[in-house]
Amino acid sequence: MTPTRQLGMYQDGYIIMWLLTLVAFIIFGKGIYDRYKLWKLGVPEDRKNTASFSRFLINSFGHLRLLKDLYPGIIHWLIFWGFVVFAIGTGSLVLEEDFGLPIFRGTYYLVLSLALDLFGIGAIIGVGLALWRRYATKPERLDNKPEDAISLGVILALLITGFLLEGLRIAFKGDPWATWTPIGNFISTWFAGADPNTLSVVHQVIWWIHALLTFGLIAYIPHSKMFHILTGSLNQYLAKDKAAQSITPLNLEDESIEQFGVAQIEQFTWKQLMDGDACIRCGRCQDNCPAHLTGKPLSPKKFTQDLKNHLSLTGPLLLNKKEDEEVSKSIVPEVIQEDEIWACTTCRSCEEQCPMFVEHVPKVVDLRRNMVMMESEFPQEAQLAFRGMENNGNPWNIGWKSRADWANDLEVPQLSDEANVEYLFWPGCSGAFDNRNKKVTTAVVGLLKKAGVSFGILGIEEKCCGDSARRLGNEYLYQTLVQENVETLNGYGVKKIITTCPHCLNTLKNEYPQFGGNFQVIHHSEFLSQLVSEGKLKPQQSTDAVCTYHDSCYLGRYNDIYAEPRAVVGSIPGLRMQEMERNQTKGFCCGAGGGRMWLEEHIGERINNNRTEQALQTGANLIVTACPFCLTMLEDGTKAKDVIETVKTKDLAEILWESVQ
Repeated sequence: MTPTRQLGMYQDGYIIMWLLTLVAFIIFGKGIYDRYKLWKLGVPEDRKNTASFSRFLINSFGHLRLLKDLYPGIIHWLIFWGFVVFAIGTGSLVLEEDFGLPIFRGTYYLVLSLALDLFGIGAIIGVGLALWRRYATKPERLDNKPEDAISLGVILALLITGFLLEGLRIAFKGDPWATWTPIGNFISTWFAGADPNTLSVVHQVIWWIHALLTFGLIAYIPHSKMFHILTGSLNQYLAKDKAAQSITPLNLEDESIEQFGVAQIEQFTWKQLMDGDACIRCGRCQDNCPAHLTGKPLSPKKFTQDLKNHLSLTGPLLLNKKEDEEVSKSIVPEVIQEDEIWACTTCRSCEEQCPMFVEHVPKVVDLRRNMVMMESEFPQEAQLAFRGMENNGNPWNIGWKSRADWANDLEVPQLSDEANVEYLFWPGCSGAFDNRNKKVTTAVVGLLKKAGVSFGILGIEEKCCGDSARRLGNEYLYQTLVQENVETLNGYGVKKIITTCPHCLNTLKNEYPQFGGNFQVIHHSEFLSQLVSEGKLKPQQSTDAVCTYHDSCYLGRYNDIYAEPRAVVGSIPGLRMQEMERNQTKGFCCGAGGGRMWLEEHIGERINNNRTEQALQTGANLIVTACPFCLTMLEDGTKAKDVIETVKTKDLAEILWESVQ
């Protein structure tokens, strides 16, 4: 006898069942279409070049990011795969019983029957763990809403009624292959000795309950958090890769454009509006946001949900062209408070942790652009940095003629005198003007010379790369700086650039191509690691220090450079390293990114002090960085913690230079 399953469609309800199916999918489709219309209110944006099917597969089906936070990741994996297998089983039954296709039989029937039971019980365990987590342990990052309870309740009811149906079927019909459905077979023992006719009636009642729950769930999906089943997967597919994580440039030459940045909800792109529907309110972004964790008013989760809710309120009015007080609201400060926008360090920790690939940082920058370029509303300290970049090509506003003074006694060739070099060394503003970071610049020059590298500098022709200007919202100033730098670099035929600043690295490497500046840009940690591995630099001087390495956000999360700095640190004889709890992709910002280097922290704990405390908890007496901003912030942190005499802060180039001399 061939193994097969005859669940039995109740013929007298056949038409009703299909009508309900139709109604459920009509409501489902209309819900999707209604949200789609709201997204379409946004500005057009082409995401074809960023789309990745492999990213979609490994995150939607492999749960790559979800499983980085293991407990909730396992919960979601159990529920998700339970329903995937249930969908396969339901589809197989429909094809067998409604369309007469001989599919649900033989080995396929046996394997799928076993999978249905195992994954079904796994899904029940997953729902149970989710309920316990939400309503018993109650992590601070979760905000339980009625829809969460409804969704979990319906899912649990579907799973339980599914198993009851299986047990009842086996009990009143019998099944020679019941051992392949162990859970259903066990449940069937509950009804041993019961009247088969009674069991058949009970089976029919539960079958309809199960069917109605199914139809209700389908109809409910676009109107609930479960909509992320579709929007989350689409977001994963359309997300930008790290190399493409540049901010979208504004067309400043188009005189017909009357709005720069975003003031109202429809000025975001359609993809930015869809982000709100992809967000599952899991709170991972919030749990890893340095601003939120130090008492600032910013929560990336709340930020995303506030924009989503505002779209839900204003979108229908905009579609119907109705004038309303809600429609005329400016996002900042009527939906999002100013302090929220300026608290962001653009560290991208929120985006790195988000399993749905929501992109928070570009929205923050777009809102800042409107405030700076349209409203002239921004922190007073930012004006000082802007003026310095405008007048002297650096945010310190130190005279531009002194930009190359750091190199006076180092015999470093300038491209204006010697352009026939392999690499341009770009010290950046910090490396050229900040007294502490000049020591790092000097160490790098010493290492490059010792390794026999052919390099030169621009000297006074180098200007700020513009990173801080762009992220503070001053796109006009940023593009002015870029155009001047690109003209200079292309004029000298520069192909390869070494820089000590991760912000310069990211801007020159990932954003200058938007303006005709295409260069091979290398961070000094990468280059020094290569020189050590090639034997061109040989660390010899030993140390008995214990260090901890701080990951720069723009080096790590923006450019995936984690191994190379650690390789340099690991090459120093005797130097032992203790990792901080928050390291690599979960590294904690120093507080200086996003232009915050130039702004005061008026609210909550200082981010750099928090990060310094994390470093001190390792027991290290040396904090190693690979970023001038991080070096400044963490050294200030050791001063604030009154440990500057016992805990030193150095760039990895400095400790390497000490070891090779």
